[in-house]
Amino acid sequence: MSQNYSAIAAQLLAAIGGAGNIQQAAHCLTRLRIALRDDSLVQVDAIRQVELVKGCFSNAGVFQIVIGAGDVDRVYAELVAQAGIATATVAQVKSSGDHKQNRLQQLVKVFSDVFMPILPAIIVAGLLMGLNNLLGARGMFIADKTLLQAYPGLDGVWGLINMMANTSFVFLPALVGWSAAKRFGGSEILGIVLGLLLVHPDLLNAWNYGKAAAGLDGASVPYFDVFGLHIEKVGYQGQILPILAASWVMSRIELWLRPRVPNAIQLLVIPIVTIVISGLLALAVIGPLTRHLGIAITDALVYVFNLAPWLGALLFGALYAPLVLTGMHHMFIAVDLQLIANQGGTFIWPMIALSNIAQGSAALAMFWLLKSPRDKSMASTSAISAFFGITEPAMFGVNLRYKLPFYAGLTGSACAAVLITLGHVRAAAIGVGGLPAFISIIPTFIPLFLLGTLVAIIVPITLTLLLARRHAAMAGDEVAQHA
Repeated sequence: MSQNYSAIAAQLLAAIGGAGNIQQAAHCLTRLRIALRDDSLVQVDAIRQVELVKGCFSNAGVFQIVIGAGDVDRVYAELVAQAGIATATVAQVKSSGDHKQNRLQQLVKVFSDVFMPILPAIIVAGLLMGLNNLLGARGMFIADKTLLQAYPGLDGVWGLINMMANTSFVFLPALVGWSAAKRFGGSEILGIVLGLLLVHPDLLNAWNYGKAAAGLDGASVPYFDVFGLHIEKVGYQGQILPILAASWVMSRIELWLRPRVPNAIQLLVIPIVTIVISGLLALAVIGPLTRHLGIAITDALVYVFNLAPWLGALLFGALYAPLVLTGMHHMFIAVDLQLIANQGGTFIWPMIALSNIAQGSAALAMFWLLKSPRDKSMASTSAISAFFGITEPAMFGVNLRYKLPFYAGLTGSACAAVLITLGHVRAAAIGVGGLPAFISIIPTFIPLFLLGTLVAIIVPITLTLLLARRHAAMAGDEVAQHA
């Protein structure tokens, strides 16, 4: 249905206190993010009555209005035009609210700012890798055979897809280097160079480093001899922490040099000095330290889940959706990638995908209960969005509004998380965190993950319908009459 985005933007502009109350405004995939001068001027009730708006809240000094994928781009364009303000990035808007954030919120914001721009590349790589895993899975489609064995002609397709899938992971430090340098105020191209330096073909990858460190076949770890200092020739393919820390150091060096180097020779001096110093530190100090730190973090996480898997899964399944509300869920991208690099798979991301499905299922149940055409439309579209990994419309527009569906979603998520965790389900990569998630699961675990998916669908729907009938007043007379 065609929407009057101009009218919607005008209503929102009036409800947030007018153009003069806006410091900066940006948008992400589903939300308008606005840094306001005076939060007291906001008319929350008026905002919630605006068409397309599924909810609004303030978090870490930034006022956010949930609209939904696709529509948010058009509303933002109209809002910027009518307010007469310049477009801004999400990072810039978040920076406007930094003074209102605590240390943890600021740390989470860094992860969010760095990983959100490169998330499409990671998801595409995850889906392609999952597709390749299915092609190479023995017994998945043909008894005792893989599709490649049954149809040798697919070998070329498999090789091509495999190369496409691995590209984002092999050169992940370059992607993170670009995004992190942009976030920390450094040169983005130097961030890319630094990231590529850490995955240079002359450096050992993780597999060959493991063989060399163990002394297999008489191999040993090669090194650079720099004035008597031995620097191991080790790469950091797929690693997050080394390039994240190195990009911060690189940006500090570059920012320190800029006002101190004459303009006439800046182009010559700053890039060389920055890359030489940060590259040396990355290979000699930052890389080894953060590699061991990353291994320690993932080992500790695995240890906790192995010690009490049902409890860890229960807590994570129940708490992930509330973390999405605060924006703290972005930090799990780094955890997932670190687990994939060190353990060969992540048990976190499958639980995240099931949490999204559970919230979508609760919203779908509300679609059957609600009678207002506008509310039914919101419930159905937000449920579909959640089934494909975007849960904010479902949570803000439906589940939190009626409360009990949100709790039903948390319960379904927790139950499904316990089931797949006890079965040691792992994902080989990060994909679409919803119904298509099974593609990225290691093939051996796909049947159990699909069973977990059924739990994440059935439990929230059943609980929502039962609780709605028992507590019909939760959604007003409309639900009471329907129940």
